[in-house]
Amino acid sequence: MSEYVFKLPDLGEGTVESEIAEWFIKVGDQVEEETVVGTMMTDKAAVELSAPVSGKVIRLAGEPGDIVAVGAPLVVFETAADAVPQQESAGHAAEVPPVEPEKPAPVPEPAPVAEAQPPQPVAEPAFDVNGRTRVITSPANRRRAKELGVDLSQVPGSGPGGRITRRDFDQYLKRQAFAGSAPIQQHVAPETREIKVIGLRRMIAERMSTAKREIPHFSYVEEVDITELEALRKHLNANRSERLTLLPFLALALIRAINQFPQCNATYDRERNVIIQHGPVHLGIATQTPDGLKVPVVHNAERLDINQLSARIREVTDAARNNTANKNMLSGSTITITSLGKLGGIVSTPVINMPEVGIIGVNRAVERPMVVNGQVAVRLMMNLSTSFDHRFVDGYDAAAMVQEIRQMLEHPATIFIPTNGSA
Repeated sequence: MSEYVFKLPDLGEGTVESEIAEWFIKVGDQVEEETVVGTMMTDKAAVELSAPVSGKVIRLAGEPGDIVAVGAPLVVFETAADAVPQQESAGHAAEVPPVEPEKPAPVPEPAPVAEAQPPQPVAEPAFDVNGRTRVITSPANRRRAKELGVDLSQVPGSGPGGRITRRDFDQYLKRQAFAGSAPIQQHVAPETREIKVIGLRRMIAERMSTAKREIPHFSYVEEVDITELEALRKHLNANRSERLTLLPFLALALIRAINQFPQCNATYDRERNVIIQHGPVHLGIATQTPDGLKVPVVHNAERLDINQLSARIREVTDAARNNTANKNMLSGSTITITSLGKLGGIVSTPVINMPEVGIIGVNRAVERPMVVNGQVAVRLMMNLSTSFDHRFVDGYDAAAMVQEIRQMLEHPATIFIPTNGSA
C-alpha cells in the first residue's frame, strides 16, 4: 500500500488560498477516482473537487470553514502501490526491487522532466462511486436534498449537461407533493442550533461589516410615480415571449443620469487613496441566491438597448442563482442596483457594495391616492432608496442624480432620448 497526497490546486486567477465549504467524504471512506470529495469556496464561487485516485481516505485538511493554501495537502488517500500516479505521492513511491545490469552501461543524459503540477479540479465527472451517472448540481441543492431525503438522481435537470438548477429542484418537490408520493423526510431542527459562519455567508458578513465600519453612508429616499412607465411596460410586453420587468427601465435611466454625475460611477482604491471615475457603466445587480447574496455584473451596460439590457440582467442573475457564474461575471461593478421585489417594503437603507460609492435600492410599487393637477387620482407609486459614500459624493449631487432618474421614470419616453452625448 502507499499514500497519495491530493494538494489543493489553483482554483482561479491569483487564488492563494480557499476555504473548505463542505466535505462529501470522511476519514475511512473508500472512494473511486473522479468521486466528488468536497467543495472549496473562493472569493467568487464554490468549486467542486474530485478525487484524482481511488483509495481510502486517511486524512482531511480540516473542517468546513478552515482555510487551506494552494499547494497544501487537502486529502490523503491510502492506495494500492501501483495505483499512485507518478507525478505526485506522499514523498515516496512504491518500492521496486533494483535490477543489476549484466555489465556497466553509459548513463544517458536525463531527459528534461516537466515540473509536476497539482491535479486540476475535475468540474463534472461522468460517474459516481457506484458507476451511476453523477448528478450535476450546486452545493446548495445537494444540502437541500440531503436535508429533505431526496435522491437527486431522480430529479430531471434542465441546465447545461443535465445540471439540476434550483428551479428544477423546486418543480420536482411540487410534482412529488401533487402526486401524493411518500412524504419527504423533514429535517427536524433542535431547539438550539449552532451554525458555523463559513463560505459565502462569512464573506458577506465580512464585506458588510467593513462597508458599514469604513463608509459614512448618506441615504436619500424619493417617491416616483411610475404609472406611465407601467403602462409602457405592459404595452411592450403584449407580444413578447421574454417579458420586460421594471428593472431594465430603471437601469437605463440610471445609465443616462450617470452621464451628468460621473462621480457616482466610481470606485475607491483604499490602498492608493484614489477615486477612480469609470467611463463604462459596469452595473451590479444584487441577487438573492440559495447560497446568499451575490452581485453579478452587466459589463458595459451603457452599450445595450432595453431588450439587450433585459436579457443580460436575466442571464447574469440566473447564472448567480444556479452557481454557474464565472469570476468575470461576479466582479468589476462600478454601481449597483438592489431590489427585494414584492418584499421591497416602503423604505430601505442599502449597504454600499465596496469599493463602489453608490447603490440604488428599489422598493415595492403600490397604488396610492395622489393629487394630480388639483385632482385626487389613483397612481402607481414606488420609492427609490439610495445610499452614497459621503466622503466622495456630496448630498446635493446624490439627490440631484436621483431626481434626474425620477424625471425619466415618470416621463418614460425621455429614457430613450440621448442626452449629453449618451448613446
